[in-house]
Amino acid sequence: MMNKVEGIVLRTVDYGESHIIVHLLTKEAGRMAFMARGAKKPKSQLASSAQLFIHGTYLYKGSGGKGIKTLIQAEVEQSFRSIRSDILKTAYATYMMELMEKLIDENSSNPALFRLLHEMLLRMEEGKDPEVLVRMFDLKMTDVAGIRPELDACTSCGRTEGTFHFSVSGAGFLCDQCFHKDPYRLRISKKTVQLLRTLYYVDLRRLGSIELKQETKQELKWVLESYYDTYSGVFLKSKRFLEQMERLNFD
Repeated sequence: MMNKVEGIVLRTVDYGESHIIVHLLTKEAGRMAFMARGAKKPKSQLASSAQLFIHGTYLYKGSGGKGIKTLIQAEVEQSFRSIRSDILKTAYATYMMELMEKLIDENSSNPALFRLLHEMLLRMEEGKDPEVLVRMFDLKMTDVAGIRPELDACTSCGRTEGTFHFSVSGAGFLCDQCFHKDPYRLRISKKTVQLLRTLYYVDLRRLGSIELKQETKQELKWVLESYYDTYSGVFLKSKRFLEQMERLNFD
């Protein structure tokens, strides 16, 4: 039985001397794995479609359910060359791919998540700041992880006005009247408070140009890394590589 899906390559694994196992996020069926036989051979028709970040249409043999399917044919729609040719962009994009793969179940259809990842890659390819995009991705994926923080009001008293910091233990913003309840709260700027809300709610298709100071980016990273480390239970191998690339870029 032949089937077709639209997908983005999340990860590839070499298998034997000539084969590749391709892990895709598909629009129709969520996360899936395919065996691309002979894809490592120079003249293989599957070689170009079995690479990280590729967005394409994939024809495979096999029925529904979990397990590795056999990839028969593929057509590349977008290769995201700008991302693939820039090692820092590659690091940010790889982080997004791994986080997506870790947080969603195999064969769990969610077209909205496919659109989110696709839009992220499109915006990165267009030249949007990849660090800002990744922080936005982190925020939006809190829903998927089941750990959405309280960003609309004080997590303790419900106030919506005043000065706010971020409480990791309280899983959201804490207002100035409740600061005493968390002496370890993250003391972030008003700008960062606004950005956390904006980046969570904004539609990527309406995202304009966002230029942030490095200290603001660092505060966003501080909040989200602390939050994910506490609640997600996810360990990402790509995080170390990304941190190395960031250090090289900022030195």
